[in-house]
Amino acid sequence: MSISIGGEEKVKSEPNVVPLCDVLLVLLIIFMVVTPLVQKGVDVRLPVALNTIAMPDTPEVVLAMRRDGTMYVNQDKATMDNLQTLLEEAFLTASEKKLYLKADQELEYGQIVLVIEVVKDAGIEIMGIITEVKTEKGG
Repeated sequence: MSISIGGEEKVKSEPNVVPLCDVLLVLLIIFMVVTPLVQKGVDVRLPVALNTIAMPDTPEVVLAMRRDGTMYVNQDKATMDNLQTLLEEAFLTASEKKLYLKADQELEYGQIVLVIEVVKDAGIEIMGIITEVKTEKGG
C-alpha cells in the first residue's frame, strides 16, 4: 500500500486474467468431451477368434470394410478406384508400413482378396486382421 503526499495520483491498472482462465477451462472441457467421439471409427461386426495377438491401442492406419462393401481408410471413405491412393497418402506420415484390416464377418471373401491385392500394390509391408477375442468356455 502506498501513500500519496501531494502531486498527482497515478491509477494502477492490472490486467484481469480471471475471464481468460474461464474461457480456457471451458475450451479444455469441450476438447475433453469431443476427443473420444472423434476417435470412435467405423462400426463393423468383427469375426471372433480364440488365438489373437494384442493390437496397439492406437494403430496408425486402419482399413475398415462394412458388410455392404463400403470401405474407410481411417475416417476417409474409399472406393476400389481411390483405395490405393488413400493408402499411399495415409502411409506418408506413418512410422511403419503396417495396415490393420477391420472387416465385417458377413463380408464376402472375394471382396477381401481384391482389397488385399490393392494393399500389396500400395507397397504395404505388413497387414494384420482385427478380430474380437473369443473367450474359452469351460466344460
